[in-house]
Amino acid sequence: MGDGDAARDVPHVPVMRDEALALLAPRPGGTYVDLTAGAGGHLEALLDASGPDGVCIGLDRDADALATCTARLGRFASRLHLVQGNARDIKVLFRSTLGDRARPVDGVIVDAGVSSMQLDRADRGFSFRRDGPLDMRMDRSRGPTAADLVNGGTEASLAEVIATFGEERHARRVARVIVARRATRPFLTTTDLAEVVARAVPASHGPGAIHPATRTFQALRIAVNDEIDALRAAVMASIDLLAPGGRLVVIAFHSLEDRVVKRAFQDAAGRCSCPPGLPVCVCGARVRARILTPRPLVPSDAEVATNPRSRSARLRAVELLGTPAP
Repeated sequence: MGDGDAARDVPHVPVMRDEALALLAPRPGGTYVDLTAGAGGHLEALLDASGPDGVCIGLDRDADALATCTARLGRFASRLHLVQGNARDIKVLFRSTLGDRARPVDGVIVDAGVSSMQLDRADRGFSFRRDGPLDMRMDRSRGPTAADLVNGGTEASLAEVIATFGEERHARRVARVIVARRATRPFLTTTDLAEVVARAVPASHGPGAIHPATRTFQALRIAVNDEIDALRAAVMASIDLLAPGGRLVVIAFHSLEDRVVKRAFQDAAGRCSCPPGLPVCVCGARVRARILTPRPLVPSDAEVATNPRSRSARLRAVELLGTPAP
């Protein structure tokens, strides 16, 4: 897909844009970071609101996403920096990008998980609804693919991945069926794997029913991209980057992501992790931030009606207090 096609195909409105923007409260001259640039929707809103002299950094693992942002956001080129990299490395990438101009930032946004652009392209291998190579890498220049994992992992390791990251009750059965089938023919395509998994997982019916392969595909994608550990590291690093009063907004799309964000925010707000019964706190907990969303925000009914993929979104936000970490 060329840049022109990418610019035409991008979604016009990112998930929970208005809610995220209200919490980030971008101002002219501020510095903002989008750790998951994607199609550039949140970035575009930040650039508009921080004009005429605000600076934004857009980070993404996916080179195709950055090409889309380049095409879409060309009018902001003088104050936009697009960087390919892993969100967990944002502190190093931020300082190497801005150099002497690096300073604590006013806001960071993370829109976790896989993007619509990735799901909708068969050649990326994320979706069981489109026949394509079993890839699932967000950064296609490095790392093992989903095919490598499915064809090379032990039955026990596959069951653990599918149970942990997919929360699939039938993980052992799925792993057993995968290993039995690959003994005769390796898995190379998304639809091949989906058909085999579907035979191992009882179909669900009624409102909210999902395809039998949904949880297995989610699990493989998370494992291939090390998404949970990367999200945890990215949230902690982002809090370190904030200026006093700076805000971090994270949009999660399933319970594993949301749990990581919730716990990281609680730790930043001073949650004590000491065993019960100790006379004094010895874990080093300190209050660094204020949680702005005691309960996560969810998309409006109108947004879900317009964009059904937003229905599972959960937005949390935190604000840094005191002096930023060195």
